[in-house]
Amino acid sequence: MRGLKQKLAAGIALVVVAGSVAFVAPVVAEDNRAVPQTRAEVQASFAPLVKETHGAVVNVYAERIVERRTNPFAGDPFFEQFFGQRFPNRTEKQSSLGSGVIVEANGTVVTNNHVIEGADDIKVALSDGREFPVKVLLKDERLDLAVLKIDAKENLPVLKIADSDRIEVGDLVLAIGNPFGVGQTVTSGIVSGLARNQVSEGDFGFFIQTDAAINPGNSGGALMNMNGELIGLNTAIFSKGGGSNGVGFAIPANLVKVFLAAADSGAKAFERPYVGATFEPVTSDVADALGLKKVLGALVVKTVEGGPAAKAGIKAGQVITAVNGIPVEHPDALNYRLTTAGVGKPVTLTVMEEGRERQVELTLSGAPETRPRDEKAITGENPFSGATVGNLSPKLAYELQMPTETTGVVITKVEDGSVADRLGFKPRDIIVSVNGTEVASSADMAKVARSQPNFWRVEINRNGQTLRQIFR
Repeated sequence: MRGLKQKLAAGIALVVVAGSVAFVAPVVAEDNRAVPQTRAEVQASFAPLVKETHGAVVNVYAERIVERRTNPFAGDPFFEQFFGQRFPNRTEKQSSLGSGVIVEANGTVVTNNHVIEGADDIKVALSDGREFPVKVLLKDERLDLAVLKIDAKENLPVLKIADSDRIEVGDLVLAIGNPFGVGQTVTSGIVSGLARNQVSEGDFGFFIQTDAAINPGNSGGALMNMNGELIGLNTAIFSKGGGSNGVGFAIPANLVKVFLAAADSGAKAFERPYVGATFEPVTSDVADALGLKKVLGALVVKTVEGGPAAKAGIKAGQVITAVNGIPVEHPDALNYRLTTAGVGKPVTLTVMEEGRERQVELTLSGAPETRPRDEKAITGENPFSGATVGNLSPKLAYELQMPTETTGVVITKVEDGSVADRLGFKPRDIIVSVNGTEVASSADMAKVARSQPNFWRVEINRNGQTLRQIFR
């Protein structure tokens, strides 16, 4: 089987590069990859590898109940004050389809979070057609990963998780999933690029790029190497029309591995390392000014006083170029390397300053709660009624998907249909001041809400923008 896989990898490589073997000199790498030399090698097939692995790729069905407004004035406080809820909203069922990969024989499945997000009912269908209800063990919107569990009462076929740091541009890959719901489909291609960022809307930016055809429904499916191992979880495509244009992206297997370990440990939320610093990409101007030979790395913009980076001697103006000897292409790559290293683990950062390189030792830890959140639910006759506020700390900011250096009093949640909801307040809004008085703590906010002014002049910070509003 091993010899067949090697011949297979070589055979497809020939099709990609040329069209003639007569004048191609043998090229053999240290890992035994080679250009095919015989007709038999050229005619090699993926079929044995697919038969061996396809049973570990499943379909994931998610259903959600959504509410549709039948009255255009529904939710309008003025209208409802006079007419009430005379037009009940209509509910309807929405279904979505994705893929998943069995990674543990006990029925543990990994998939994308967006496949199951907001679902009221989730089922997994095996390649033999059997369906099972699902228990969600762990999910994370920012990483777009989810771990599910089914109980098949038997050991299931699995895909072994490979070391995705070992893959190279040009390696052959197979993508297995259920595009458009037509049934399990296998496509082939190569690794087109590594460390791709600015692919999704989340704050995670480190993807494997492939030209293997990926379409809607492939999300959560397997990107597999020629050893039948999982190297990535298919996640996104670049396409104007919704179909494959040969530019697909997968979450690296090493991140999947760390996330799976957190789920197996019983964690209720995935914790990423907290460095206490903000970073920007290195531009050509910055590289020239700092004496860097290459335009890559993460430029330190500022550090949090007393944070791990500051304690390790990292300062603004320095550039992180590697983690444990692995080059860092951009800030998203730094984030990925620290995340896959794991909380509690020591790392060695390569730091460049004024053309000189030095090594900095850092033990990774989770985001601390440097200030008690002291969450308070606001009630009564005021614009904030129905909102819950808390004191920001790196830990709370991380949980709310905000920059961990953000400070202030933040709205952590808003009840549906409440006064705060109808007036447009949202989670992650930072309350700066009310009636000209700075709001320094959640206790201050609760006290202000109990006052009875003739009007409310509110200033909030939303995603870095200052908004001012007056309520009577």
